Amino acid sequence: MRRKVLTVILAGGKGTRLEPLVRDRAKPAVPFGGLYRIIDFTLSNCINSGLLKVLVVTQFKSRSLDRHIRLGWNFLSPELGEGIEVLPPQQRIDENWYKGTADALYQNIYSLEKDDPDQILILGGDHIYKMNYAHMLDYHSEQKADLTIGCIPIPIEESDQFGIMEVDPDNRVSAFKEKPKTCDPMPGHAHLALGSMGIYVFNARTMYELLCEDAAKANSGHDFGKDIIPMMLASGMRVFAHPFQDQNRKSMAYWRDVGTLDAFYQANLDLVAVDPELNLYDDQWPVRTVQPQAPPPKFVHAAEGPPGLARRGEALDSLVCQGTIVSGGSVRRSILSPSVRVNSYAIVEDSILFERVDVGRYSRIRKAIIDKDVKIPPYTVLGYDLDFDRRRGFTVTEGGVVVVPKSEPPETFQAPNRLPS
Repeated sequence: MRRKVLTVILAGGKGTRLEPLVRDRAKPAVPFGGLYRIIDFTLSNCINSGLLKVLVVTQFKSRSLDRHIRLGWNFLSPELGEGIEVLPPQQRIDENWYKGTADALYQNIYSLEKDDPDQILILGGDHIYKMNYAHMLDYHSEQKADLTIGCIPIPIEESDQFGIMEVDPDNRVSAFKEKPKTCDPMPGHAHLALGSMGIYVFNARTMYELLCEDAAKANSGHDFGKDIIPMMLASGMRVFAHPFQDQNRKSMAYWRDVGTLDAFYQANLDLVAVDPELNLYDDQWPVRTVQPQAPPPKFVHAAEGPPGLARRGEALDSLVCQGTIVSGGSVRRSILSPSVRVNSYAIVEDSILFERVDVGRYSRIRKAIIDKDVKIPPYTVLGYDLDFDRRRGFTVTEGGVVVVPKSEPPETFQAPNRLPS
């Protein structure tokens, strides 16, 4: 264990592009892959990297996230200096909410100093990837850096979604721009730019001084990418880029920003492939989560007949979690979270069903994300007529994915004249 490293996960963003999945939860608490929450991947990276002292900084709609961490990540030993602690906004400094990523740490600077770390590792809680942070911490020390930034090549047309950096042959950062509309490509790669992963290693004392200096500036956005990093470069401090070192053990490195509904949908549905890009079955780098106390999944009824007319419980090319019952329905290329029920003669295709969704008899569900605790009435058709789904008030993405909010009442599915809210 690296006892002089403190890990901080920034998990307070609104994630508005994932509406309606974030109406009642923070983005890091959004379910992923049937069994997990998005933040489980970052937390698992920490545990697998030997980093057992973690602070999770929350802000918006944090109850679901707090509960998930309390139930699923309570196995560490405080007596040994281990633990994952949730830090809600405390208004120690002033009465404002966090104004930016840097301000979130500045308002919690008392908690950071209390642990007396030498290095502080700052992570986001809203990306899907596998990474051994120990390599980055070692690199930071070897370079005698003031700041090390995790980086990954990104398509140059996506530069407005990332912090973009330029580096010299030794990976020392010479320029950094936060979400520029245009940028220069990486040398030798006309269609790629070097993007920040939002992963930072700071020398603790240096970071405290920078946060205090930035907090005193009235015109600052109090953000690492917009303010802190450019300030460090302008003063000649040693800032280095560390290329992403993937632990996914596949031919291509895996790192996904699931910040939009279409990106979230595609990253989930990738998991049902015969050989998915994200390896969830690697014993050497396990992904941990809350394991529900539920019975094994069950598939019942085996009558023969054509699709939609046979009462046959089956799921093909799908992920099916604990407590789920496929009772005479047919599931294809879908993800069923814990305690889902698909009733007789129903067909579910290319869809993601969160916990305790109940699909009524003879229903047809296609290319949908259905949030928790939704009871779909019998004979419901969803995802076949997108204009009809919009009139019922459901979100329909650019990619044609229909999204049903948490606890949506059954009568909504029978209301074709309802205007979108």
